[in-house]
Amino acid sequence: MRIALVNPNTSADITRRMVAIAAREAGGRAEVIGHTAAFGAPLITEPAAFVVAAEAVAALAPSLGQADAVIVAAFSDPGLDALRAALPCPVTGIAEAGMAEAARGGRRFAVVTTTPALAVAIAATAARHGHRHFAGTWTTPGDPVALTADAAALEDALAAAIEAAVAEGGAEAVVIGGGPLAEAARALAARTPVPLVEPVPAAVRLSVARLQQGAQA
Repeated sequence: MRIALVNPNTSADITRRMVAIAAREAGGRAEVIGHTAAFGAPLITEPAAFVVAAEAVAALAPSLGQADAVIVAAFSDPGLDALRAALPCPVTGIAEAGMAEAARGGRRFAVVTTTPALAVAIAATAARHGHRHFAGTWTTPGDPVALTADAAALEDALAAAIEAAVAEGGAEAVVIGGGPLAEAARALAARTPVPLVEPVPAAVRLSVARLQQGAQA
């Protein structure tokens, strides 16, 4: 089984790190192969970059034909619909998968991320998937590019935002909103007051489930 992990930003290093996390989750069930956007931004922090990222993801469709499943590994899932229209295999977004896990059992959930300019897109994604118990998006202060470059500061800032989402929003689960935040999400999992959903592993689990359902159909 081959899972193509598509990074909608242009950072090959972020692709490599997300592939490593996805491969750990897949274990022996699947090989994870990374694909990096050929154009766009190294980090998607605002709506214009999100639009370009969707175009870059769509442009990768011809190179994904050998995959058994595809993961779009940026939050709010840029280019998801275009790949679904172009490919015969299951295509899963990390926001789609992360929100589905966080909402399981009717839980009220929040998204915590570093990009306040994308809060509207995140809310639209939650609405698109019918999540009535979405509490909102809590964000870290300061420049997201600088913050993601400092692992310790990133973890502390995300932890504070998680605490705020629980205290202010009544969140019963939290999704870390962003593929480039995958390593921080893993590090934070043991220190949060509510279940923390890591979106990249969640997307692997949903991809495998969809493939298994297809095999049984």
